[in-house]
Amino acid sequence: MADDTMPRDDNEIASEAEAAIAELFEAYSAGFDDYDGEAVADCFAFPAVIWQFGKGNVFVDEEDLQENIEKLFAALEKEGVVRSEYSVLSAHVSGEVALVSLAWVQSDGNDEPVFEFTCHYQLLFDDDEWRIAMIVNEH
Repeated sequence: MADDTMPRDDNEIASEAEAAIAELFEAYSAGFDDYDGEAVADCFAFPAVIWQFGKGNVFVDEEDLQENIEKLFAALEKEGVVRSEYSVLSAHVSGEVALVSLAWVQSDGNDEPVFEFTCHYQLLFDDDEWRIAMIVNEH
């Protein structure tokens, strides 16, 4: 008879976390591709911090972040960005915290890169889901 109360090993837990974090960034990227501010904001824990151009901004709730996302979308649309793709540079999960660095390429309709940058993310396991708590944008 199998014992369903057996503790899971660390590799199984880490593998589940990695899969869930990959899903988070797929949803985040898709939100940008669809210009869906709500989908992007759903990826965050609040309050959230975004460091960009040497300045940190604290977003206390989803509505606060949505205003920033809409401004960002306007800038992306102006430049003709239609696709956001990323590659994982590094990832580390420790309990309910993860640190992930991604290299991003945002391209136009001709698959020409418009923006290339790196972001470093601190993630929290919040309400049974991984969410972005902080971003440091490196240009």
